[in-house]
Amino acid sequence: MKKIIELKNISKAFDGETVLDNISLDIYDNEFVTLLGPSGCGKTTTLRLIGGFEYPDEGDVVFMGERINDTPPHKRNVNTVFQKYALFPHLNVFENVAFPLHERKLPKAEIKEKVDQMLSLVMLSGFAQRSVTSLSGGQQQRVAIARALINHPKVLLLDEPLGALDLKLRKDMQQELKKIQKSTGITFIFVTHDQEEAMSMSDTVVVMSEGKIQQIGTPQDIYNEPVNAFVADFIGESNIVDGVMLEDKKVKFAGHIFDCLDTGFEKNEAVDVVIRPEDVDIVPEDKGMLCGTVTSVTFMGVHYEIIVDIKGFKWMIQTTDGVEVDAKIGIYLEPDAIHIMKKSKYSGMFGDYSSFSNELDELSNPGGEDEE
Repeated sequence: MKKIIELKNISKAFDGETVLDNISLDIYDNEFVTLLGPSGCGKTTTLRLIGGFEYPDEGDVVFMGERINDTPPHKRNVNTVFQKYALFPHLNVFENVAFPLHERKLPKAEIKEKVDQMLSLVMLSGFAQRSVTSLSGGQQQRVAIARALINHPKVLLLDEPLGALDLKLRKDMQQELKKIQKSTGITFIFVTHDQEEAMSMSDTVVVMSEGKIQQIGTPQDIYNEPVNAFVADFIGESNIVDGVMLEDKKVKFAGHIFDCLDTGFEKNEAVDVVIRPEDVDIVPEDKGMLCGTVTSVTFMGVHYEIIVDIKGFKWMIQTTDGVEVDAKIGIYLEPDAIHIMKKSKYSGMFGDYSSFSNELDELSNPGGEDEE
């Protein structure tokens, strides 16, 4: 695949506060890339640097092999769709989409042909003469996308464009955006704090925190092989416990020695161990590798979310088997359910569901006394 954008050692600060801290990232042609992270992690600033709305303090933005640090937005072969769609309320759908072509003074017949093609692509054929103010949020977003794509930019930047939509519409638009990206072959760079959005649409996910890139990979890689406790916690639910790597494929945690698949650690190296809730098997107490007491059970429709106290550490288990609160259960872990991570600055910050179960207790006991 052809490299289309290179961010090289980019740093950016606002009012003396570092927002991007020496990040480097390569983006390829015809790729759907998502910048994912919590508020303040630097993802939108990264997008704005690519679009030309901000300039780096240090480092280079390279587009198709050419340094474009000082190139203004209108001279970059890049378009942006913002969360607020910035449609022209006095123009109808056709005129909104046609606006960039009128700016280029293209012939009327060519404009009509291109606009019709774009409206068909975003499934708004027949809406050309509608007022944009009469459209739903999802329809307005499609108009904004059609307008951004009509000049066939090499790259489309999308800054949390689904944030204002309701849940069902958001899920529908996730599928539509992926379809549009594949059919146009344009590189999409999408910003979100919603990990489900990132996982469902992306070829590549870039997980960011505190101005740094934590991990780059496919959705499957990032979910199954998180590099540290931050990524493991941010992408889905995770039980993250302290462990010791005794030797290759042998790890000790919660007082038990487990077989795992990981190698390449020092003998007796302190590590973080991540186990996804859906990978934990519930067994009778006498058959468990570990045993604990169920402190809460929440029915989620397809499965139950169960919180289990194991030696003072609250684990989450997702299972289709119903169990009762206060039940004593065993848990069993296959070697491929256990993932070993290096210790990091995020170690000890995530992975225990004590606060989760406390919140449930408060919700289920609203009239109860406040706990100290």
